[in-house]
Amino acid sequence: MSKEGRYASPPCMAGDVDPTYFDPLGVDPAQARDVARWRGAERRRLASFRERLGQTERAQASSSICGHLATVLALRGALRGTVLAGYWPVRCEPDLRPLLHDLHDQGVRIALPAVETRAAPLVFRRWTPGTRLERGHWSIPVPPPEAETLTPDIALAPCLGWDRGGFRLGWGGGYFDRTLAALSPRPLTIGIALGAARLPTIYPQPHDIPLDLVVTETGLSVERKDIS
Repeated sequence: MSKEGRYASPPCMAGDVDPTYFDPLGVDPAQARDVARWRGAERRRLASFRERLGQTERAQASSSICGHLATVLALRGALRGTVLAGYWPVRCEPDLRPLLHDLHDQGVRIALPAVETRAAPLVFRRWTPGTRLERGHWSIPVPPPEAETLTPDIALAPCLGWDRGGFRLGWGGGYFDRTLAALSPRPLTIGIALGAARLPTIYPQPHDIPLDLVVTETGLSVERKDIS
């Protein structure tokens, strides 16, 4: 450790020193490159792990997550009229569509994220079980442009990886963090993840915004203490 009290090793080596270390300023270009390379390797590893799970195991995990998430949402006041931003599962992500159907039937207004402008915040278009979806950015199914645009009270975020601070490792596009930074008031954010995808840290950078909660197949795994 340097005399200024910071670790002398860059993040690519920090795991050998202290697995919870990160520089919250993250302004050093070499450190940022190291973090980017490390995250790329972790994305590949975690995506491969998820793909190797059998359909039965993925379905069981999705069902368990839906059950735990339903309880969390009920406790957090997801009532009739609440706007909840979900997601359409791709790349072996946990499938929450049965729960989205149930919530819709209960009067919760469901929205799905869409990219209308590259490198800009997401928009959230209303979804119902009868909505005709079309292929959006990265061929992800999204409601059509004429669908009503909503502002979420609660936003769900699929996680490739996550850490105990509530920081999320996504696919690297930065859309979710960019969107949260633009929303005021900020919605309650809930990460959806597999328990085995927990990391000691993602080495958060200045643009990373922590999730409020993380729900896995084992239950509520992260709850930040500074939220009501």
